[in-house]
Amino acid sequence: MFKPVFSITPGIAQLLMHTEQIRHEIQNLPITPTVLVSLRNSARLHTAHYSTMIEGNQLTIDQVESIVNLGTTFPGRKREQDEILGYYAALEKIKTLCLKNNPLTEKDIQYIHALVTHGGKTTVKPTPYRDGQNAIYDSQTKRLVYLPPEAHDVKDLMADLMAWVNQAEKDAIPCPLVAGIAHHQYATIHPYYDGNGRTARLLATIILHRGGYDLKGLYSLEEYYAKNLPSYYNAISVGPSHNYYMGREQADITSWLNYFCQGMIDSFEKVKTHALLAYHKNAIDKSQTLKDLDAQQQAILAVFQKTNIITSKDIEKFFALAPRTARALCLKWVLNNFLVLKDSAKKSRKYALHADISKKLLE
Repeated sequence: MFKPVFSITPGIAQLLMHTEQIRHEIQNLPITPTVLVSLRNSARLHTAHYSTMIEGNQLTIDQVESIVNLGTTFPGRKREQDEILGYYAALEKIKTLCLKNNPLTEKDIQYIHALVTHGGKTTVKPTPYRDGQNAIYDSQTKRLVYLPPEAHDVKDLMADLMAWVNQAEKDAIPCPLVAGIAHHQYATIHPYYDGNGRTARLLATIILHRGGYDLKGLYSLEEYYAKNLPSYYNAISVGPSHNYYMGREQADITSWLNYFCQGMIDSFEKVKTHALLAYHKNAIDKSQTLKDLDAQQQAILAVFQKTNIITSKDIEKFFALAPRTARALCLKWVLNNFLVLKDSAKKSRKYALHADISKKLLE
């Protein structure tokens, strides 16, 4: 049975408490639905970009956005494009996995790996584990960096890992530690010839989301890793030997967990900063828009807080106006792009707030 070796040092305990504090602060930020969608989409694009960058993908964030949102293709970059689309498809699948309270299974992670390595295809079969030995070499020096366990041990090691993750969730081990340990152990097992790093990072993301550390889908741990790759590789490569069977399997991973938790702090702080900036920008936009409205227009916004549609009779009652005056005011507001006509029936004309005004003030 898998039993990770680590210690919860005072430093790690402090990082966990700090993470918890920021998590609650972000959950209570007054983020509008529109801003939330924008920040979440940006986080997912950055996650796909940085996680594939770690593996050598050289597409820029602008190119990634163009590939995902517009279906753009870049000549001679098919492999890199497929990596982006595969990772993005896996992120989509994670949302479904995290809605379920079922225990995580090997098949779940095999399916995630299949999405990662199949260029954005949504109809895939769980990937079988490797059937031979693989090895990791330094791309520049060609030096052997890590020799993973042999293929015949992979199945049992993965079964033990998933059993440990599910039990750890039941035992209320701090979620960031479970995610960090699972990330490290998956990368240590290296169950496939390719795609192990990306899948390890996605496994950690799944566990964090299931444990309530999703932060509304707004953060990207991958950016923290990619911005300083040597630190990432040094942190995850703990143990007295490059060989799994010569000490790596029982290595003390306390230093890795310290690094992982520090990455969560870094990522969460970025979310907090971006969310606050978005909130203040939205508040400034509202303030300017309100200044551009006259007193009657500002007053009628109270009605639109309760309903999306009004009639001239509503205007008539609200301001105690004559019917003709209320109709004239509605026409004036339509011409001024404050209202839009939704139903042109002469006796029961209906109006809605102009989309630009609604977006700035009511969302």
